[in-house]
Amino acid sequence: MSHQFLVSEGSPFPLGATWDGHGTNFALFSAHAHKVELCLFDRQGNQEVARVELQEYTDEVWHGYVHGLPPGTVYGYRVHGPYDPDQGHRFNPNKLLLDPYARAHVGTLRWAPEVFGYIVGSPDGDRSFDVRDSAPFVPKCRVVETTFAWQHPSRLRVPWDRTVLYELNVRGYTKCHPEVPEALRGTFAGLCQPAVIDHIRRLGVTSVELMPVHTFLNDNHLLERGLTNYWGYNTIGFFAADPRYYADGSVDEFKQMVDRFHAADIGVILDVVYNHTAEGNEMGPTLSFRGIDNASYYRLVADQKRYYHNHTGTGNALDLSVPRVLQLVTDSLRYWVTEMRVDGFRFDLATTLAREAEHFDESAGFLDSCRQDPVLSTVKLISEPWDCGPGGYQVGRFPPGWAEWNDKFRDTVRAFWRGDDGMTADLARRITASGDLFNRRGRKPWASVNFVTAHDGFTLHDLVSYQERHNEANGEDNRDGNQDNRSWNCGVEGPTTDENIIALRERQKRNLLATLLLSQGTPMLLAGDEFGRTQQGNNNAYCHDDAIGWVNWDIDERGRQLMQVVTTLNFLRQHLPVLRRNRFLRGEYNPVLDVSDVRWLDSEGKDLTEQQWNDPATRCFAQVIDGRAQASGIPRPSSDITLLLLYNADVHDQEMVMPRIPGPEQWTRLFDTAHPVQQTLAVISVGERYRLAGRSMALFALEASGRAGGNFELIRKGLLGGGMPEGAWHRS
Repeated sequence: MSHQFLVSEGSPFPLGATWDGHGTNFALFSAHAHKVELCLFDRQGNQEVARVELQEYTDEVWHGYVHGLPPGTVYGYRVHGPYDPDQGHRFNPNKLLLDPYARAHVGTLRWAPEVFGYIVGSPDGDRSFDVRDSAPFVPKCRVVETTFAWQHPSRLRVPWDRTVLYELNVRGYTKCHPEVPEALRGTFAGLCQPAVIDHIRRLGVTSVELMPVHTFLNDNHLLERGLTNYWGYNTIGFFAADPRYYADGSVDEFKQMVDRFHAADIGVILDVVYNHTAEGNEMGPTLSFRGIDNASYYRLVADQKRYYHNHTGTGNALDLSVPRVLQLVTDSLRYWVTEMRVDGFRFDLATTLAREAEHFDESAGFLDSCRQDPVLSTVKLISEPWDCGPGGYQVGRFPPGWAEWNDKFRDTVRAFWRGDDGMTADLARRITASGDLFNRRGRKPWASVNFVTAHDGFTLHDLVSYQERHNEANGEDNRDGNQDNRSWNCGVEGPTTDENIIALRERQKRNLLATLLLSQGTPMLLAGDEFGRTQQGNNNAYCHDDAIGWVNWDIDERGRQLMQVVTTLNFLRQHLPVLRRNRFLRGEYNPVLDVSDVRWLDSEGKDLTEQQWNDPATRCFAQVIDGRAQASGIPRPSSDITLLLLYNADVHDQEMVMPRIPGPEQWTRLFDTAHPVQQTLAVISVGERYRLAGRSMALFALEASGRAGGNFELIRKGLLGGGMPEGAWHRS
């Protein structure tokens, strides 16, 4: 280590490694360290070439400026301090540590005894102290330059009411895509290829939600079984994208992807995992936070600081009640917005982030920080409103400004179309944006993020093809994954050649998709559901970087027909304002306008009675959303198209009386899951009966006068092959 560098005091701000054109400033927070050494490596990260002690200590930040040190430099830290697990301290300078603020990483973790701060196998367990060097076995950091020539520098601000989310895995989405060059498959560069973006745009999706892209680790127990941490919910660095997702290793590749999505009017939302890190519990490796300042970064058991609170089910939880840890998270979020230009975030196990002491608090420091921040308050913030800790389920309890994954929508919609008893009343609540949960503190219907499928669970195809999970390939004897899937195989478990069962499954897919995309709230689709991808019955494919987890782009005729259904439904959603009302539908009569915003009718066109609502056998009903009702809180009539939605989860066909609404005397059929292909738009007169097939739903419209009239003609033209605008949410 003969290299000599000119070092000056530098600055405690900003944290991380910052190149200024002449040298690099390094700043690392640690409240309990005694000494910090910066370790510099060759460009491959194989050989340590120099150590520089950061001798300045300001406001609990160790810092120094290395003159002439350029971008591309590979580095890590060794942090000295007490090793006393019983007091929460686990410093071990023999372990090379990742900078929590590193913008790029080099190399991968090689599981070996050297990466643990204690002696593996010692009778003293984690109280023992390992003196071996971990540097040859751990990833390292790289100094980066941040300049980039943006073609679309403005962030894309898709209105919430226009938003249609599309959840995908960066690697799995293009790993088998025939129109992506093989060298680019599974990378950011592959994801922004024209064929990929064109497909997403044609669907009518407005925002892609990328499963975790922050640097993550593969658990050793998975590697030993020939598996991997495919989903990525095991973060070790919150400012860097995982090297596996880069084709060329340059941070600019991520920016280029965002730029191209924005050029296509598609927003980019990141699924982020700030609730825990990949260092696990007290028996986990020492890779970064644990060795930098364990007692500050993690929630430790108050009277047993050797142990970690495990609200996340992964061994540890970050302690956002510590100001510097809260700063780490908010600095990371701002970095991804201001430097990488993403449009929002979905927060994994967000209840953990909002715990003050031990309990969820809707005024927690993290939530308050996001709400008042001039940057973060302007992007989409979506919570997964639960964790594994006490009082962890908090759907509907997040504060204004947040949207939330609504698993009640998922469960109710699945159960209704499966034919379960007594689901009608709850379905009415879910398809009107779950006002019983979200209609508080001025929150809007978009706060309910509705989904039927997500990465965690069955795909849409498997939901209608399997009664039970089939996770044998996970190596856990089929014990993992959710048992309560509310799925139905339509009569045969798994693949079948029975055309009747296949037809029923396809109709069930359309029912689920139509319910999702025609409901109030914000819909989220799972990538590949639009053409019926399967995971072969696996409902927990977190460990499969293989054909089970990848999207198969070998799409058959049924898949192409289902894609057209998704495109049609998204087209209707964007062009029918009553499906995207800015206020909750409550069914209250407005005497000034002489109208109710929503009505619930039986097969005879009469208002559902209390007895019918409570009858477990009620599986067929109608919903009228009146286009004359107020579109906002201002008491004036609207002139939107009035809609009639018919739902029939019964096995038998139902004769539905077309209700009378002031205005035109004829209802126009826009969509029917039993008849997805229309040569003409059927017209049914008021008072006539419409035969609604068993296990199907249909959408009808009354043409409105005024400004909505032209919209109706656009819809008619689009549905009958005149051309649907592709992804044109802002021009709808």
